[in-house]
Amino acid sequence: MDIPLSTVAVVGLGTMGAGIAEVLARAGREVVGIDTAEGAAARATAALEASTARSVARGRITGEERRGALARFRTYTDIHAAAGADLVIEVVPESYEVKQQVFRALDAVVRPDTILATGTNALSVTRLAAGSARPERVLGLHFFNPAPAMRLVEVVSSVLTAPRAVAAVTELARLLGKEPVAVGDRPGFVADGLLFGYLNQAAAMYESRYASREDIDAAMRLGCGLPMGPLALLDLIGIDVARTVLEAMYAESHDRLHAPAPILGQLGEAGLAGRKTGRGFYTYEAPGSGAVVRDALTPPAVTGPVAGAREVRSVGVAGSGVMAAGIAEVCAGAGYGVVLAARSPERAAAARDRVAASLGRAVARGRMASGARDEVLARIVPAGSPDALGGADLVVEAVAEDLAVKRELFGILDKVCRPGAVLATTTSSLPVVACARATSRPQDVVGMHFFNPAPAMGLVEIVRTVLTADDVRATARAVATRAGKHPVDCGDRAGFIVNALLFPYLNNAIKMVGQHYASPDDIDTAMKLGGGYPMGPFELLDVVGLDVSLAIERGLHREFRDPGLAPAPLLEHLVAAGCLGRKTGRGFREHARR
Repeated sequence: MDIPLSTVAVVGLGTMGAGIAEVLARAGREVVGIDTAEGAAARATAALEASTARSVARGRITGEERRGALARFRTYTDIHAAAGADLVIEVVPESYEVKQQVFRALDAVVRPDTILATGTNALSVTRLAAGSARPERVLGLHFFNPAPAMRLVEVVSSVLTAPRAVAAVTELARLLGKEPVAVGDRPGFVADGLLFGYLNQAAAMYESRYASREDIDAAMRLGCGLPMGPLALLDLIGIDVARTVLEAMYAESHDRLHAPAPILGQLGEAGLAGRKTGRGFYTYEAPGSGAVVRDALTPPAVTGPVAGAREVRSVGVAGSGVMAAGIAEVCAGAGYGVVLAARSPERAAAARDRVAASLGRAVARGRMASGARDEVLARIVPAGSPDALGGADLVVEAVAEDLAVKRELFGILDKVCRPGAVLATTTSSLPVVACARATSRPQDVVGMHFFNPAPAMGLVEIVRTVLTADDVRATARAVATRAGKHPVDCGDRAGFIVNALLFPYLNNAIKMVGQHYASPDDIDTAMKLGGGYPMGPFELLDVVGLDVSLAIERGLHREFRDPGLAPAPLLEHLVAAGCLGRKTGRGFREHARR
């Protein structure tokens, strides 16, 4: 039986080209590797030999399969070697001039029915196709790095691409063990269109000195479950590569979120391109190494008590919801005496019962001994009035995300709490300073943004206002650290670190759906497989709640006044229709009502 697209030429044998060649050769395709650069072919062959040897050693393939893959990979320096190919994939540098030169050369060499694919992740496939003698056979085939490991492949068709070509390449991707996602031709396609905007904003956040590189990266790893922080990822991708991609995206989209942050150009021009040069946002052990070493910007290691912190022996928690109960559990688990105060004794008792249920699940799963559970519960005293918080050294409010409600509570706490007590708000979207100004002691007020569920999530954003005292910030850090959380410092502005980077990404995903560019399913697949996200954007939106997401988007837009941050119209419409996600049974998807 004939094998579809049995002979494939790969033009450009850099890291990506060599990886694509490996995928093809191991899947039984005859692979013609072409690169005019001296030594490129030898490096690609050596990479294939080393990779397949590791696979044999790990038992993933047999020695015979390895020999077959190596035999199917042949290298050349002349483009004429592609003459017999059924499919040609170019993976040369991201430049219209270079890629169009390759396509013109291929037009003169390959058969009329040969499919020509570009591996671009940012340039217009339509523009490249228009320069070909047969634009109907030109499409995009965007693999992700490292190609052998990453399952996602974006199949990009232009208005000129023949459906038969798209169908043939999509089937090949499936036969290679990949997950093909069909997308149209727009800057960055799906995955990079969303990913690089997020990376660019992270670079701009660091450049503005809003937060340290370590805190930005830790916030996104721990707050969103990402495998890498954005600045470390930029170093891995290559700062020069990222800037080139963003420049291409901005040239097409004119979206300010794609305009490269100046620091990317400054680092690139200084030759600090990331891991490959030994230095980028971080400093590495050697060029090409992934081991980060200390440099002048590395914060000092904290091994003992946090310097300058006030003594905290007891913690008050104001609220009766899921977050209040979670914070009470965390603080009691760290050994603090906790007063859990609600608007009524019944609500307070129900919140403590919620903690008991959570601890019971931990015992059932073998994560906690029953004796330890009893000790933690014994430290939590429910109370039906905020008056009971008067003796606490730290009070954390976790009431409704409504500024009027929070300000009223802070006014009460100002009267009830002892002098020197630290007052903290868990707000995720409101200005901390507005809560502080409701008291006569704004210097004692700080933000402590826990993430839900608080017992499981390892991050706390410590939000300092222009009025917050140094020892108050230190106290919040000390309590978070003792509770086993990773505190990150940031200023009092909309979104703090995590939401300021996460929600524009989510908003852009919604815009893609609203513009009928891609479906929620395809976007979720692309970001999980291509970006390493634990949840796709639409899965996450339905969990968070579309009303909550809209409120955060509006807050970001109101503060930063960037047109690109305006809430997507589709989000506005769904919220207006009462489609709020899982909690209402319908959001971007249908859900079973609980």
